[in-house]
Amino acid sequence: MESYSKRLTIKDLAEDDRPREKMERKGAASLSDAELIGILLRVGNANETAVEVAQRLLSSVNQSLNELARLSLGQLTRIKGIGKTKAITILAALELGRRRSAEGAVNRERIFSSKSVIEIFQPMLSDLPYEEFWVLLLNKSNKVIERAKLSQGGVGGTVVDPKIVLKLAVERLASALIVVHNHPSGNPQPSDKDIALTKKLRNASEFFDISLLDHVIITDGECYSFADNGII
Repeated sequence: MESYSKRLTIKDLAEDDRPREKMERKGAASLSDAELIGILLRVGNANETAVEVAQRLLSSVNQSLNELARLSLGQLTRIKGIGKTKAITILAALELGRRRSAEGAVNRERIFSSKSVIEIFQPMLSDLPYEEFWVLLLNKSNKVIERAKLSQGGVGGTVVDPKIVLKLAVERLASALIVVHNHPSGNPQPSDKDIALTKKLRNASEFFDISLLDHVIITDGECYSFADNGII
C-alpha cells in the first residue's frame, strides 16, 4: 500500500512537463509563472506536484504576481502544501526581483521628474501591506547620492521626524531631496498629516539651503506627486 506521507515531486511529471528540464532546454522565459514557482517549491504533497501546488497558489491571488508579493509569511503557510521553508523561499525570490527592479532604476537615470521616482519606488513599495518612508538624496545634477528608508509603520501610517531627514541630507552633503512613502490602501491622495509633514520638511530644508523637490505617494496604481500638483 502506498504511504499517505509520500509527496509528489517534479520528477513525477512527464519528462516534457518538468520545469527544470524545460528551463535547461528552452530558457527561463519559456516557463509559466506556475512552473517557475514549482521549481522554488521543489516538491508538492500527497496529491499534487509542486507545479500543481503553485497553480493553486496563483489561483488564490487571481494569477497576479503583485498580489502574491503582498502575502505575508503567515498567509503563505496557511496554503496547503506550503510550509515555512517553502514560503520563505518564495518571499526571498520575490524580494530579489523587487530589489533588482529598484537597483536598475537607480543606476539607469537621474531624477528629472516624479516619473523617475515612481520607476524606482513603485516596484519596491506598491505591494507592501504597511507604510514605509524613504528619502532620495541628490547632488546638484539631480543624481542619486543615496536612498534610505527612514521608518516603517503599520497599515494606517508611519512616523517620520523631519530632523532625521535633514540630518541625513546634511551629512551626505545633498543639494536636494525627495521624500517618498506608500499608501497600502491604494488611495494616492495625501492625508492632512502628509501635507503638514511636507510643509515642515520644506521649511526645514530651506534653512539648510537644500531643496525639497517632491513628496511622492506610491500605490499599486496611480501615484501622487506634491510637485506635479503644485503643493511644493
